[in-house]
Amino acid sequence: MIEFSFAQIVEGLLLAARWTVLLSLVSFITGGVVGLLLLVMRVSQSRVLRSLVRLYIEVFQGTPLLLQLFIVYFGLPLLGIDVSPWMAATLGLTFFTSAYLAEIWRGCVEAVPKGQWEASASLAMNYFEQLRHVILPQAARIAIAPTVGFGVQAIKDTALVSIIGFAELTKAGTQISNATFRPFLVYGLVALIYFALCYPLTRYARALQRKWHAAR
Repeated sequence: MIEFSFAQIVEGLLLAARWTVLLSLVSFITGGVVGLLLLVMRVSQSRVLRSLVRLYIEVFQGTPLLLQLFIVYFGLPLLGIDVSPWMAATLGLTFFTSAYLAEIWRGCVEAVPKGQWEASASLAMNYFEQLRHVILPQAARIAIAPTVGFGVQAIKDTALVSIIGFAELTKAGTQISNATFRPFLVYGLVALIYFALCYPLTRYARALQRKWHAAR
């Protein structure tokens, strides 16, 4: 057993938490970009595009994230594509996040009164002009609270990438626990760090939700 002081354990976990935060940000941003593209196709007038996006969403929402990470990490090398744990984690979380964000945002777009579509059409706007200038600005206001709330889930989901060898907070906690034989202390600290990362976002999402309901 290796002797680590309490300060060393905390320092090691905090260093690993940086990768958790970075992975959360990168996957959420890339997932948001892909999710926005999926949203535009999901609410388009093309039945083919709507069906393809619906299938994409159902696949990634209907299968475990851990399984998706395994497919990316172990499947791509079979196709001759070498992926690092970082790349596999980013791709897996991007696909997963984009599916959920696209569906969240679709609900927000559908919450905009249909009269807004009719009013913008009467101004001779085409479909994309309606989305850009009228529908999406209103939907964005509705989407802020659930999007921030899903960001909390995105942070917690990063714990699963430890299975494919990415050294984020959970992986570091496992390594330190195995080295010190102090699992209760180590995993307790891991839980506290996750709580410190997620709790402010949770509070912010609730405040935004109350503000939105009050505004309505």
